[in-house]
Amino acid sequence: MIYEERDYRIRPGKLAQFVATYGRYGLPLQKKHLGTFVAYFTTEIGELNHVVALWAYESLGDREARRKAMLADPEWQAYLDRVTDLIDIQTTRILNPVSYSPLQ
Repeated sequence: MIYEERDYRIRPGKLAQFVATYGRYGLPLQKKHLGTFVAYFTTEIGELNHVVALWAYESLGDREARRKAMLADPEWQAYLDRVTDLIDIQTTRILNPVSYSPLQ
């Protein structure tokens, strides 16, 4: 199992709009296409205006195939049109759990 962490820095004043739009349009599509939805967070202390999403996949190949299918979905492209101007920076990391991690 691998975990993907996606960290989005949202433009100031747009966090609530981004979270609401993602919850209404983005998340249902991602649940349809991607692996296991683990968590979704916003920041409250430290650098603000961040949203962090965690997804679990069986492997990098599983992730690649699932994301490819999602990117081909016209509904996903329509969602991206709704949020592209709300995002300032995005970073993505692949995380591998160690043997004693509660998430495997």
